[in-house]
Amino acid sequence: MPLRIVVADDHGIVREGLIALLDRQEGLKVVGSAATGRGAVEAAERLQPDVIIMDLVMPDLNGIEATQRILSMNPAAAIIALSASHTSEHVSRALRAGARGYVIKDAKGAELVDAVKTVSMGRRYLSQRASPGPGAEPSGRRPAKTPMERLSVREREVMTRIIEGRTSLDIATELSLSRKTVDTYRSRLMVKLGVPNRTALIRFAIANDLIAL
Repeated sequence: MPLRIVVADDHGIVREGLIALLDRQEGLKVVGSAATGRGAVEAAERLQPDVIIMDLVMPDLNGIEATQRILSMNPAAAIIALSASHTSEHVSRALRAGARGYVIKDAKGAELVDAVKTVSMGRRYLSQRASPGPGAEPSGRRPAKTPMERLSVREREVMTRIIEGRTSLDIATELSLSRKTVDTYRSRLMVKLGVPNRTALIRFAIANDLIAL
């Protein structure tokens, strides 16, 4: 049986190119695709693929959070983070979220194919320039959480909607919360992230690949 793959990338041309590349390979089969983080989570739950190619910067839900949600449902899923960035911070964050591989977007197609086959066998794959920081390596103690990792699931949901420009009333209605509760979550996440207002929050989100430009 071929390895079943889901491709998640918000750029249509990139997504279609990845699908065409992978489907040409013997033993590989793309069974689904997604243009958003939530779409990737839904496709992973519905199709139960062997490998998921996950763009880290997508609308609706970023690739890090989508990776965490998928692995909470299926810890055995093999996820390859796909990103234009190769800083140790970005690589470490993806690995801490549970990704088994990290491929830089300017890599050649043969490297992605190699990555897919490698992670499907339970091994880790990193592009040559993708060097993880010390927090991503196994150690005797748990690495310190990043500011984003200190947010609760609800705080992240509120944060995403604040970035999208929704009002506290809109957020309260959508999440079935009181406006006062939303304001409390807003205050907490601002403190945890060390940002004073929405503008600074958006800058933080862009710097950390939490939203697509």
